[in-house]
Amino acid sequence: MAVLILNVSQVREWEDATWSAGVSQENVIRKAGGQVAYYAQKMTGQGDKILIIAGKGHNGDDAIQAGEQLKEREIKIIRVVDAAKSIPEIKSDLNENYSLVIDGLFGIGLNRQLDDKYCELINIINQFKTPKLAVDVPSGLNVETGETMGAVVQAAATVTLGAIKNGMLRTNVAQFVGRLYVAPEIGLIPYKFKTDLFWTTSDDFDGFPPARIVTNHKGSFGHLLIIAGSLGYHGAAVLAAKSAQRSQPGLITVLTTPDVYIPIASQLSQVMVNVWEPFFAIPEKTTAIVIGPGLSSRGVSSGFVDFCRKIWDDFPYPVCVDASALDWLQEKKVNSSAPRVITPHPGEAARMLKTSTEEVLSNRIKSLRRLSKMYGNCYVVLKGHQTIVGNYEGNIYFNSSGNPHLAQGGAGDVLSGYLGGFIAQPLLKTDILKTIRYAVWQHGLAADYLQKDFKRWTIEELISTLGCKINEKEIVFKV
Repeated sequence: MAVLILNVSQVREWEDATWSAGVSQENVIRKAGGQVAYYAQKMTGQGDKILIIAGKGHNGDDAIQAGEQLKEREIKIIRVVDAAKSIPEIKSDLNENYSLVIDGLFGIGLNRQLDDKYCELINIINQFKTPKLAVDVPSGLNVETGETMGAVVQAAATVTLGAIKNGMLRTNVAQFVGRLYVAPEIGLIPYKFKTDLFWTTSDDFDGFPPARIVTNHKGSFGHLLIIAGSLGYHGAAVLAAKSAQRSQPGLITVLTTPDVYIPIASQLSQVMVNVWEPFFAIPEKTTAIVIGPGLSSRGVSSGFVDFCRKIWDDFPYPVCVDASALDWLQEKKVNSSAPRVITPHPGEAARMLKTSTEEVLSNRIKSLRRLSKMYGNCYVVLKGHQTIVGNYEGNIYFNSSGNPHLAQGGAGDVLSGYLGGFIAQPLLKTDILKTIRYAVWQHGLAADYLQKDFKRWTIEELISTLGCKINEKEIVFKV
């Protein structure tokens, strides 16, 4: 199930309840250390040297336990009780051939500015050319507020323990957290919290999508209409259509503008392609529509825009709007009760909210809620690092998959097409939010699979990887 996103006081409450239930702190520390060791093993190779810098608190205990459980690695542990005394030893190790530095200096209890010596110590840790793996939280980060307490370890990856701490998901701290791995099973007792923020994991999708039965036919899986492509941007329509094929709706039709019909149709064999005209009739039994990939406002008529707006307002089945078509939406409730989905990146969201990209990124949850409310409580996929999914009043889910190599032209077109192919399927509409989340997670997972061995890949390869059987737990990036 989705991992909880908690504040520090909730984490402390959880820990106290665990100790009161008779669970020993030593047992939890041992399991936490084992989780850190697991990721450190994955990030290094046999015989590699690992430096562990452990503070005097339980975060340091977790790091030391990790060192004791690491196998076939050369481990050096420096226990920091006094920063000034530890600085010379750590500085002398800067030229050692370490493959990984494990940061266990400070944990979630840090809520004060660090003194000069600890800031100096952290700055020395950051001078190591080898990647850093943070235990629970990068040292120097206030995980309640997302503030830096004078200096912060710049981790390549962080293994956070038990639950995600909310301050770690702020955009401004991503540079310190690096790749975020979650170890929820560390021996804490089951405990219920009131929260509307969750971290998506593969366990959320056990048995999803459901298996198809032998009597199903193509009519069982819907008909997706993709309205896409204009002069200079016909490739976006092709990418959206091909990615929609990977989610396997029964039928797919692309509706495009006259001047790009030939280049689009010539690249698609399984997908039907039609040209828009003023009196175009939506194909019968269409069960979802995607609008936007490759549609330039300069390349379409006002009648075309009105046609798309009417679909958003009235079409009785799910509609997803992406890219330039987002600018055509009007701030009002829609007439249809069917789900509506928008998939903006932060720049597009800023235009829709009439604000700056920086403002959107400073509070993505608030931005998502505002967008949803403005456009009829639609579902919002606010793309970017740790894409978030939700609407005005329900739970918000942070996506755990994906990496910076998705920052290629066409990646968004692939997502909208892939998502559209799922929401077109009648059997997947009972929990539309789960269906949306699944498409987003699979899109990122495919990119992670391609990237795990530092392979250079293209958007076409991303499409061919969508839907492949991938073990998320095995995707740990080597350093």
